[in-house]
Amino acid sequence: MSPQNLPIPAHPQGEANSLVIPRNDSLLPSIPVDTIEHRFHVEWDPSAPVTPLGQLVFFCQFLAAGGLYSDWIKVCPLRYTSPNAPIVQDVLGTWVLATLSGACRYSHVTAIRGEKVNSQGLGMQKVVSEDSLRRAFEDSEPAALAQWQTDALLRTYAPALEQPWIADLDVTVKPIYGHQEGAEVGYNPHKPGRPSHAYHTVFLRTLRVALDVEVRSGKEHAAMHGLSNLWKVLDRLTPEQRPWLVCGDAGYGNERMMADCEARKQK
Repeated sequence: MSPQNLPIPAHPQGEANSLVIPRNDSLLPSIPVDTIEHRFHVEWDPSAPVTPLGQLVFFCQFLAAGGLYSDWIKVCPLRYTSPNAPIVQDVLGTWVLATLSGACRYSHVTAIRGEKVNSQGLGMQKVVSEDSLRRAFEDSEPAALAQWQTDALLRTYAPALEQPWIADLDVTVKPIYGHQEGAEVGYNPHKPGRPSHAYHTVFLRTLRVALDVEVRSGKEHAAMHGLSNLWKVLDRLTPEQRPWLVCGDAGYGNERMMADCEARKQK
């Protein structure tokens, strides 16, 4: 048969794959990761199923290296007297693990009850149930809890305040669906007539780090309702940590705001 009459295959063979990865081979060697009270060895397998929690172990390493997470648990005012109560470290660890996993409801905690690796990375013995989370802070003193969280938040961003920075003020209206404390009908341009909360926030501009957020009722959306919390945040800073400039929209351009800034010699 002449070359011109050779049969042409229906499916011509494609180019050979120059990169063939064996199924049981890892792209990288084992990586030791030191977390809270544990050391893990991480291996990368390109053929294994993907998990959204696979890289949380590195965040656990970050928390362990900084030491802020362990200190946050030690000074927590939450106390249990019942011998059947969960461990405080497990309760707080479940909150953190659920938040990092994308949970936005108590019921979502059930999806991570079988998590073994990342829970150990946070120094936990187990992931507690959603009912334990619901009842965790019911009988605790609100003022003590607020002070605990405020002090912990300050320790996270205090090093960034050593450089000149701008305090950016803003109010966000959050519509509320259902029955929540403080939900009232106020200024709500996107959902008129819908009850809402007003979030008065102090930002570290450029980094967009929230230094503090105060939740007010839907009727307390005006800028003056957030000034008391603003000065509570700034007055606890040292002179070297205070902002170079306090900035807000036109709602903050009022006599009370200007007088408070002048009294503190704040630009």
